[in-house]
Amino acid sequence: MKNILVTGGAGYIGSHTSIELLEGGYNVICVDNFSNSSKDIFDVIHDLTGKHVTWYEADVCDVEALRKIVKAHDIDCVIHFAGYKAVGESVEKPLMYYQNNIDSTLALCEVCLENSINNIVFSSSATVYGAPQYLPLDEHHSLSATNPYGNCKLFIEHILKDVHVAHPEMNIALLRYFNPVGAHPSHRLGESPKGIPNNLMPYICQTASGLREQLSIFGDDYDTVDGTGVRDYIHVVDLAKGHAAAIKKLATAPGCVVYNLGTGNGTSVLELVRTFITENNVDVPFAIAPRRAGDIAECWADPASAKEELGWEAQYTIVDMVRDSWEAQKRMNTNEKVTVASEAV
Repeated sequence: MKNILVTGGAGYIGSHTSIELLEGGYNVICVDNFSNSSKDIFDVIHDLTGKHVTWYEADVCDVEALRKIVKAHDIDCVIHFAGYKAVGESVEKPLMYYQNNIDSTLALCEVCLENSINNIVFSSSATVYGAPQYLPLDEHHSLSATNPYGNCKLFIEHILKDVHVAHPEMNIALLRYFNPVGAHPSHRLGESPKGIPNNLMPYICQTASGLREQLSIFGDDYDTVDGTGVRDYIHVVDLAKGHAAAIKKLATAPGCVVYNLGTGNGTSVLELVRTFITENNVDVPFAIAPRRAGDIAECWADPASAKEELGWEAQYTIVDMVRDSWEAQKRMNTNEKVTVASEAV
C-alpha cells in the first residue's frame, strides 16, 4: 500500500498519524472541513518531515466531493478519523452526532466500494464497551455505550462489520482508542481546541497557563483509588504508530480485525493532575464538580492482541505525556505554531 486517504487528517490524532505515515514512506491525502482544525498544520507537518500532505477542504458527508478526491488519486487505504468527538456535547446534541458521524461513514463506504478501495482503518473508541463488566477490557468484552458519542462509534463498527460480510474482500481494522494525550516530541503539534476544551489534558494545560480560572474535576465519589474517574491515557505518538501498524496488518488481508490501543494502565484524574503539577513545577487550581452524564468510573485496556498481532506496544509514560503536553502549551503561549484540533475518545 502506498496512497493513504486520511479523513480528519488536520485533527489532533490525524495530524500525528500523518507524520508517522509520511515518515514510513506513504503518500498522505487528507480531507478535512477544518471545523475544529487549521490548514496551518500542513506547514508544520512539512517542516517536521520534509514531505507534503496533499489536502482537500471538504466534508466527508459530501459523497460527490469524496468521489472527485478519490478519482484524482489511486487510494489504497482509508483511515477514518473525521467526526464530532466530544462526549458531553453528544449528550446535549445527539441528533447532530448521529447525523454527522454516521452519514460521513456511509458516504465513505459508498465511495470505497465504488472504487475498489478495500482497506479501511476506523477510529473507534473504548466507549463501545460501555460500563465495564471486568477490567482490563479486552476485545471480547460485550459492547454497549453510555452516551451518543459512544453509540456512534458502536453503530459505525456494526456498519463496517456488515460491509465486510457483504464484501469479504474488504479488510477493516477497528481501533478502539483509550484516552489520547501528549504532543509530538518537537512540541510543535499538540492538542489546541477551539473554544472551551472538552478534554481533560488541554483544560489542565490552559488552567496552568492562566487561561482558565480553575479545572473542574467531575465527580470524586466513584469507587476508585481516590474517588475520581480512572482512565487509560495513551500518548498520541504511540497511538499514531498503532495506525501505521494497522495498515501493515491490512496488507496481509486479515478480514475484519479489532484491536485495543491503550497502555494497560489506569490513572485517576487526580493522579494525572498531580503528576502534571509535580513534573512541570506549575500550579493547576482545581475544584470538584458533580459527575457528568454518560461518564463511567474506570476504564483501561488489555492491549495484548495489538502487541501479539500488530507488533505494537505503547512506549510513552504518564510523565512523558504531561511533559509533552505542557511543552506544547508553552509554545502556544508564546504564539508559536501549535495548530491542531481537539479530539476525544
